[in-house]
Amino acid sequence: MADLRHRTIIKAFLKFSNSLGPDALELVEEILDHHEIADEDVESSVETLAAEYNKQEDATMKVAVDVLRRVYQALQDSEGTSTDAEKDVIDPESHLFVINAYEMPAWRWSTERGTFERVTTPLTTSGSAESRVLAVRDRLNIIKQCVLRNEHFAPSTLPSRDRQNLVTLKSTKQLLGRAGDRFLLLGMLSHTKEGNICLEDADGSVNLDFSKLDEPGEGLFTEGCFALVEGEYTEEGTLEIIAIGQPPCEAREVARSIYGHIDFLGKGATSILEDTRLAQRVQEDLANLHFFFLSDVWLDNPITFVGLQKLFDNCRDNDFIPKVIVLCGNFTSRSISHGNGQDIQRYTDNFDELAELISSYPEITRDTHFVFVPGPLDIAVNSILPRRPLISTFVSRLKNRVPHVHFATNPCRIKFFHQEIVVFREDLMSRILRNTVGVKPDIQSGDLKKYLVQTVLDQAHLNPFVVNISPTLSDFDHTLRLYPLPTVVVLADKYDRYKVTYTGCHVFNPGSFVRNSFSFWAYKPAECNSEEWQHPGDVRT
Repeated sequence: MADLRHRTIIKAFLKFSNSLGPDALELVEEILDHHEIADEDVESSVETLAAEYNKQEDATMKVAVDVLRRVYQALQDSEGTSTDAEKDVIDPESHLFVINAYEMPAWRWSTERGTFERVTTPLTTSGSAESRVLAVRDRLNIIKQCVLRNEHFAPSTLPSRDRQNLVTLKSTKQLLGRAGDRFLLLGMLSHTKEGNICLEDADGSVNLDFSKLDEPGEGLFTEGCFALVEGEYTEEGTLEIIAIGQPPCEAREVARSIYGHIDFLGKGATSILEDTRLAQRVQEDLANLHFFFLSDVWLDNPITFVGLQKLFDNCRDNDFIPKVIVLCGNFTSRSISHGNGQDIQRYTDNFDELAELISSYPEITRDTHFVFVPGPLDIAVNSILPRRPLISTFVSRLKNRVPHVHFATNPCRIKFFHQEIVVFREDLMSRILRNTVGVKPDIQSGDLKKYLVQTVLDQAHLNPFVVNISPTLSDFDHTLRLYPLPTVVVLADKYDRYKVTYTGCHVFNPGSFVRNSFSFWAYKPAECNSEEWQHPGDVRT
């Protein structure tokens, strides 16, 4: 029994890439005995201890006894510090942040340290050749460390029957001279100069042969996606694919347990224990609080203002004021980037009319935060992701008439207590379908909405393409990253509306506000769930 307990303790720390010496193992056993932890609860208890240990600045791969003892004492103290102050009514205003992409601190993966490092050099919109390479390499390294931590890939130091079922990840440089052997590779799908599909990793590339592939894994595969590929290396120097799939997605709780001490958003890091307490307070005290999300709010279409007025009337008449209303572009039904002066003036006038409409509802104006996210057709300083906010000259009256207005980048993030909400306005479905590589011959027969969500979250990136398909500002590529996994991702798209929860992340598309009969989506933070709301009656556009 003692040996089984030892193995369980060692296994729990190995999940976080830690090793235990005899002294550290003895200390953990003492802690478990002191609290009379049952055998079935040992693993979860030790994982909590290991997660908190790895948040310490002086944590080492081989567990230091003094640091571990300090972590245990801190956990003991935190359990005993429940005060009456915590029972005060919480103020959502002090826990609500709208974070623009250009405000987020940059963190890059360090292969030497095996963790994230803060970028201290100034970031520029022009970028550099080095930053373009680092952006892609960061994506690969972040996905790779998640794969290697996955239970199907992580080797154990303990004798086990499961050891023979583990899959070993190889590099392209290990293929040379080993024709006839089978390999599993992780790399980026791309095209060679000759037009062939190849797989690139940090060490090189290899051409792929899909002729013997029966059924690819779920998800959508585009040029620029990272994929796990299994196949046989041939004499011709190609890899005959027998299986291909998306890399496994890592749950938010797992990533936060390892990197919870890193402030990815620039608004202060919180521990998992703090997140749990905040979640409980939101469920208890803010059970009826809602966020509204609208997309394709075409202000050049008069029917849009009819729909918005109905929405505001309904909120006022039922005393149901949302905390946040996110309005995603396009704010025009047709592009005016090359329009004349009249088009520009009309664009400005439409925002002025919206300012007058909102300000005519005092309760909403006083209590609701309005977030404006530009779409592909809207006028912004740049057209490359991440996109700058709407130009201030177009929205000056909104700034003056609406006190809680935020003109956000695309994408942007909303931090609300322990939750992170990513808002992205892009016609992502059509772009992915246009650029899929030939590994899914019957793509239309699948669940495209599920495939899209799975692809974006498994890739841990909002823009899983090569730069010639969808360019990004390389110095700010981290703002498109979905790692650690957010609580919610809003993929505002002209495609059909939907909602999918995948690996604990809630994803939804509110669809077009006008085309879908004034349809919008209401998100409830207390439940981490959303639902479609729609006004009755037909709408003619």
